[in-house]
Amino acid sequence: MRRAGRGASALALVALSVLVSGCTGGGGTTTAHSASSSAVVVPLKACPEQPARPARGSRTLPGLTFSCAGGGSLDLRRAPGVPEVVNLWGSWCAPCRDELPLMQQLADAAGDRVRVVGVISKDGLPQAASFAADAKVTFPSAVDGDGRLMAAEGLNALPVTYFVDAGGGVTFRQVGQVHSIAQLESLVAAHLGVHL
Repeated sequence: MRRAGRGASALALVALSVLVSGCTGGGGTTTAHSASSSAVVVPLKACPEQPARPARGSRTLPGLTFSCAGGGSLDLRRAPGVPEVVNLWGSWCAPCRDELPLMQQLADAAGDRVRVVGVISKDGLPQAASFAADAKVTFPSAVDGDGRLMAAEGLNALPVTYFVDAGGGVTFRQVGQVHSIAQLESLVAAHLGVHL
């Protein structure tokens, strides 16, 4: 009788450990219907309000709208109203690990003069939120889980950064990683006319 009781206890412990291990991120992907995705702690700020003016310029970003991880939305059809740096990033992007903190430094240094907004590309919110927390990043980021912006722009790698004037015109596209805050500030000065 004791042996059967021990066997049942051992079986219950094995079943419990399987259930517990199935709840961790352990390299698996998180699906949209996962209960854990609703409990994601997002360190990212809400996207700011945008003027109701359409983006204008010889080149503008594709007319896409995304929900932001911290709340609000990012409508690329609208003019930002202030010069803007739009950085496409994802937790799967190795160079983004080094570049993302530089974008945060820019956001901190620029204040209201230049807005930094991210677009989380081809990534899930739990992974991106964890990545942002590790990098101590709080600037607003929209969620493009399907990579619609990357597809529209013909991109197959990250990071990519767009420099957008206050009217919504793209003044420059940086393909690949920015390696220092000095390089990033130089790009802002050259393509947005803002000296930090």
